[in-house]
Amino acid sequence: MTTLNVQTFDQLVTSQAAAIQGAATPLLDFSVGSILRAIAEGNAGVLLWLQSLIIQVLTTTRASTSVGSDLDTWMADYGLTRLPAAPATGAVTLSRFTASQQAVVSPGTVVATGDLTKRYTVTTDATNSAWSASLGGYVLAPGVASLSVPVQAVTPGSAGNVVIGAVSLIQTAINGVSTVTNGAPFAGGLDAESDAAFRIRFGLYVASLAKATKTAIAGAIASVQQGLSFTVTEATNYAGQNQAGSFYVVVDDGSGSPPQSLLTAVATAIEAIRPVGTSWAVFGPTVVLANPNLTVVAATGYSHATVSGAVANAVGALISGLGLGVSLPYSQLAAVAWGVPGVANITGVMLNGGTADLPATPQQVIRVGTITVN
Repeated sequence: MTTLNVQTFDQLVTSQAAAIQGAATPLLDFSVGSILRAIAEGNAGVLLWLQSLIIQVLTTTRASTSVGSDLDTWMADYGLTRLPAAPATGAVTLSRFTASQQAVVSPGTVVATGDLTKRYTVTTDATNSAWSASLGGYVLAPGVASLSVPVQAVTPGSAGNVVIGAVSLIQTAINGVSTVTNGAPFAGGLDAESDAAFRIRFGLYVASLAKATKTAIAGAIASVQQGLSFTVTEATNYAGQNQAGSFYVVVDDGSGSPPQSLLTAVATAIEAIRPVGTSWAVFGPTVVLANPNLTVVAATGYSHATVSGAVANAVGALISGLGLGVSLPYSQLAAVAWGVPGVANITGVMLNGGTADLPATPQQVIRVGTITVN
């Protein structure tokens, strides 16, 4: 954060007194209890408040200076939340002096440290040999003097990590059980993610946004310039052969023949985010010419030449708007022609001498060849 020239209350009062006395011709009274001194002290109080607001705003507008809940709200704008605290876990040994009868230890039973500052609850472990699903707890059978059961700290955090023997009290009475202790230290308790760790994770999150996925590659290409259409083909080389770890990109700027400078720019953008260990290449499209042929009948009151010219323009716009790998449906020719005012009828619709759709592969783009409107 930018270093601010902050001042204390006394410095603010002194600065005001010096400025006023320096500007006034006669000597002014700034002794304790004087009117000018009171005014200066009042101003200093307001200035301290304004100064604190400025500092608070500066500290909460950046992740590097925000702390606590302010950092949480800052990160929330990016969909990140602080990692919560984790409770300590471990095992305690429950023992009894008389083992003549059966005893059951239910999940939720509470044990604690000798000073009662740390409490733990018994958790369910269906793999424990002493667990009984029918009784809903851990069973100390007659003749069994002790039993080890898993526990978890009631309060998450590192404070729940304790040394051997720290747990010594049974807070929830267990019929037939006399003592409790932990024969091993408890571990796993973690405090909530610190501000410093949260900031580090945010940096990693931002770096991870440039993932080497197909979407990331598409985003990199789209960022080169507006108006691009492109295809990304994975696990295949340009010749159509299967090739693991390979992909190729075909890009067009709408012309059907993009300049080499554009292909180079796209290649540079891909290089910045491409998956490591991959082979790839960038190509311009192969142009497939579309040659439509239509016969138009103009409606009464319309010029045939005008209508046929408008139909030719509409068909040309349809074809020019096709992106890479997009086929030209045969039926679309008549559809756009019917949309032109003054068309009374359309006959003899042909596309490249036939009546089928004109396909395009991911390497191809369809562009206008010869449009004939009779």
